[in-house]
Amino acid sequence: MNRKLIRTTLAEVKGRESQPATPQHRERPEPPARSGGGGGTHRVGGGSPSPSRDRESSSSSSSAMTQGRKKIPSAETNAEIFYYKKQMDAHTQMVIVLLDGEEVIGTIEWYDRSALKINRKDAPNIMLLKHNIKYMFKAEDRDGKESGD
Repeated sequence: MNRKLIRTTLAEVKGRESQPATPQHRERPEPPARSGGGGGTHRVGGGSPSPSRDRESSSSSSSAMTQGRKKIPSAETNAEIFYYKKQMDAHTQMVIVLLDGEEVIGTIEWYDRSALKINRKDAPNIMLLKHNIKYMFKAEDRDGKESGD
């Protein structure tokens, strides 16, 4: 017997989950030489496609899915990460305005997906959750505007 090793794809696994749970070894018909008429009758009467047809259709559909669909562009542009890193390396004094209007002035020590840790001179260090931040800017930009007026 010459059998090929077939690797399942994600599309095949999802296809199996959506179909009713039946053991696959029962769907497999006997080769025509061995199965007098019972194996062929079962396949035709059951209406289920042979495993070779399943493999062909699922491999062609999975290849069509990978070739036909465009990749979704990443939602992450890394601009925010670049900005934080630049300000952290330069130890830039930042003014962070919260949703309630409170201003926090300090340097960014570190950040992650949902928070910033701010080092302040005259107050304790503080961790701010990003969803509470309205906007932020460099403290030198505010000072420059006030002296320019």
